[in-house]
Amino acid sequence: MWNQVYNPLDNSFLSTVAAALPVVTLLVLIASNKVKAHIAAIVALIVANLVAIFIFTMPAGMSLRATALGAVIGFFPIGWIVLNVIFLYRLTVEKGAFKTLQTTIGGITQDRRLQLLLIAFSFGAFFEGASGFGTPVAVTGAILIGLGFSPLAASGLSLIANTAPVAYGALGTPIAGLASVTGIDPYLLGAMVGRQLPFFSLIVPFWLIWAFAGWRGMKEVWPAILVCGVSFAVPQFLISNFINPWIVDIGASLISMGCLVLFLRFWQPRELWLSPALRTHDESAATMPAQPATSGQNPTRAQIWASLLPWIIVCVVLLVWGTDWFKGLVNSFATWSYPVPGLHNLINKMPPVVSKPTPEGAVFSFTWLSYTGSGMLIAAIVAGLLMGFSPAKLVKSYVETIRVCAYSLITICAMLAIGTLTRLSGIDATLGLAFAGTGVLYPFFGTLLGWLGVALTGSDTASNILFGNLQKITSEQLGLSPILMGAANSSGGVMGKMIDAQSIVVASTATNWFGHEGTILRFVFFHSISLACLVGLLVMLQAYVFTGMIVH
Repeated sequence: MWNQVYNPLDNSFLSTVAAALPVVTLLVLIASNKVKAHIAAIVALIVANLVAIFIFTMPAGMSLRATALGAVIGFFPIGWIVLNVIFLYRLTVEKGAFKTLQTTIGGITQDRRLQLLLIAFSFGAFFEGASGFGTPVAVTGAILIGLGFSPLAASGLSLIANTAPVAYGALGTPIAGLASVTGIDPYLLGAMVGRQLPFFSLIVPFWLIWAFAGWRGMKEVWPAILVCGVSFAVPQFLISNFINPWIVDIGASLISMGCLVLFLRFWQPRELWLSPALRTHDESAATMPAQPATSGQNPTRAQIWASLLPWIIVCVVLLVWGTDWFKGLVNSFATWSYPVPGLHNLINKMPPVVSKPTPEGAVFSFTWLSYTGSGMLIAAIVAGLLMGFSPAKLVKSYVETIRVCAYSLITICAMLAIGTLTRLSGIDATLGLAFAGTGVLYPFFGTLLGWLGVALTGSDTASNILFGNLQKITSEQLGLSPILMGAANSSGGVMGKMIDAQSIVVASTATNWFGHEGTILRFVFFHSISLACLVGLLVMLQAYVFTGMIVH
């Protein structure tokens, strides 16, 4: 057995600095735009191993095994999702279905700002609720680039939009993960998150359009933004507090899409903004007076349904794949579990991160059929056959997709290897303990701890599992509500989703903007930290002022 050490240098500040080295290395290299993302990830992974072995005293064999486990987890399930989303996207482009989809959405509205609301926010939230784990950014990024958005707009804005729904993603998986490590009823945690995130479901659509179109461009479409935000935030609160935390995103996103489409039948902005690029610093963007979208030959009803069919198939398949009964059914015969020798249950997580020494499991569960990516592949094959592709052509296209995504898959595997190694070595816990020592300001910094967890691991679920128990122990020591701080970990974490390297690589891959991960990171970083701080301020107010908002 090896016990994790959280202050290896006998100085909390120096130990925290050492723990931060891997993630700082990763972010600096990516942001520099001088090092390719897969090289930056590999360098950061080497740094993480050196820190784990030589500073945190993790045995070298364990460190290398943790790295290998993380790399495999990076491909299954995350890389597997990305690969198959891009495969479907390439099929729809080749058959012209994407062109028809572009014309169809233009029939609802030609305005790029309103297309963003409909696709990036509302439609993306549906995919977050159905599958999560990178799917919404991959799908919406691909759709936006197909609609003519610039690569930076399609990538960065998909990341910003994919925030408010994340805590309830993949049919409430982050809430379930948080409940599993804290022992708190998931319905209580889901309800508490539902008293935090709806405020940001109102803010994020405004923030999204401001980031894209600037202040003036946002004001011109504020009625539609308000309809989009309110029609998502209100169901998000009601479903999470009075029904359950599992179907929050599905219900809220469908209501939001329906309300927005209905509203746009009766209202359009005075001027249409047709520029596909970010307008924040470009006031020369093309605009024209609002008019019906009659330019060119309108697609027939049959063509419209044919263009929507691949995505309808994806929605149906992923909804089935996300249910517990389906996972239980297929996992009963399509599962292979591999406890990693020399690693599984041989590492103890120690107090004060946990109340008593707790062995860390290290099992790779190859639930190949229930993976979201497997559902996506099946949906892509079915859609491809219905679009007229031969089996041989599908195989050829898939091989080409693997070639296109190769570097991105390497990057994602390296990112997850870093996350797994820092978790098993106790590096993440050292960073968490630094946040936990902030006393009366803990509601604010505890929220940022969730943000940090997602930035490090790429997953709100992983962040909740990593820091959920620490939030509970620290809040009880400080006389705060563990339900409040557990929920804050998840709510703050959603704002870290846009800067985690894994999501950035997914976005760059979906938009074919390889090598520009640093540009995307620099664009979204301000938005990420600003929104996370706003969540922290809300939690501070709930902890000390509006205590009646806390679920008991």
